This record gives sequence, C-alpha cells and structure tokens, in this order.
Amino acid sequence: MKERRGEDIKETAVTPSSGNVFTDLGLPDAEELQVKSAMAMKINLVIEKNNLSQIEAAALLGISQSKVSKIERGRLRDISLEKLCNVLTLLGHDVDIVIRERKQGGVGRMRVVDV
Repeated sequence: MKERRGEDIKETAVTPSSGNVFTDLGLPDAEELQVKSAMAMKINLVIEKNNLSQIEAAALLGISQSKVSKIERGRLRDISLEKLCNVLTLLGHDVDIVIRERKQGGVGRMRVVDV
C-alpha cells in the first residue's frame, strides 16, 4: 500500500481491454453481441435524429414497441442480426455484407463498419 500525505492509497490492477467489452466479460457470443450492439447504437441514433417515439418507430419498422424498447436498452439476445439489418434498411440505410478470406488465416471475425 502506498501512502501520500497521510492517506492510504490502494493500488489497483489494470487489465487492458481486448477491444470488445463482451469478450472482457467472458461472454461466449461476444463477437455477435458487439456487432448487434453497434447496429443497435446506429438504429437508436437514427430514431433520435428523426425525433421518433418508440410507438412511431415501431409502426414505421413493423415491429412491436417493446422490441424498439429492447433495441434502445441494448437487450439484444432475442433479436437476430437479420432483424437488425432489416430495421436499418427500413430506416433508410444500406447494409453491406462483405465476406473475404483472412490474410492472417485462422478463425474469421464479424464487425460493423459505419461509413
């Protein structure tokens, strides 16, 4: 324990992030959750930018208000990647899926690139 000006200061171990908070939490489907999270954040930004209520967004997207709420709150386990892609297209965005061989070999990865 270090002391400074009469105060006890505890040292805290810092672990660098992997870049994926879900991986850092040890979740088995971390990569999918990160992709879904990025898509949900974009959906939320578009809904907010268009000043849509949850009810208005639900009507526009053909989903329930409770599903819009789940997307807003990041509760994405029971919402598929396909559904999130569909929601983004209904909100006027193109969703491109690019498949390419990894240069380094090994297991591939999923990611969202917002351009």
